Amino acid sequence: MTRSEISIATPDGDCPATLHVPDGGGPAPAVILYADAGGVRETMRVMADRLAASGYVTLLPDFYYRSGDWAPFDVATVFSDPAERRRLMELVQGVTAEMIGRDAGAFLDFLAERPEVSGTAVGTTGYCMGGRSSLITAGRHPERIGAAASFHGGRLAATDDPDSPYLLADRLRAAVYVAAAQDDDSFPADQFERLEAAFEPAGVRYTMEVYPAAHGFAVPDNPTYDPAAEQRHWTALSELFAANLRG
Repeated sequence: MTRSEISIATPDGDCPATLHVPDGGGPAPAVILYADAGGVRETMRVMADRLAASGYVTLLPDFYYRSGDWAPFDVATVFSDPAERRRLMELVQGVTAEMIGRDAGAFLDFLAERPEVSGTAVGTTGYCMGGRSSLITAGRHPERIGAAASFHGGRLAATDDPDSPYLLADRLRAAVYVAAAQDDDSFPADQFERLEAAFEPAGVRYTMEVYPAAHGFAVPDNPTYDPAAEQRHWTALSELFAANLRG
């Protein structure tokens, strides 16, 4: 597995990213990994390394790139420090669905040109706000996304959000896997039910589950990290991508 620092030209500027390639250099199916609200950091790069080691060319983009050289967060304390929490929320709120869609187009074009990548179906996975980005990408680029996963994703079916992913259900062509956290205020039971109710009539191929773990369960540097739930997440992701990206 190799990890390279790259930059991708988007309509809004150059987006820093890392590209993680399986041993042997491919060709292999491609996956876009969307980080949680804490943004790209070494923990997320190690997760991308693991996806690459399992056989997928993995792109990890810095979706906060429009904010310049933002200082990394300590995810263990960011929500207990008022100033850091405020800075984090300003970054989160600065990433719109329109931006996610535009960026994804650039990412997909980049991957389509890489010799390490095989096939045309790309997978997406994301954590926390990245789970929302994963489903938005699948809805805005249905012809390119073959599988999309969200782990402890937030606001996936929020009625006060005109860009909430559940409104894209009729556009989805990807197989979808959604793993909700237990008692998660960012994706409560009513949103879980609303998302499922949107998927059913749209004919979406989906699996939705609630893990007995807290929001942030899959990311090792989160204070709510749960090793058993993390392993369950890797198993589910492996099965999703193997069934839908390898043909």
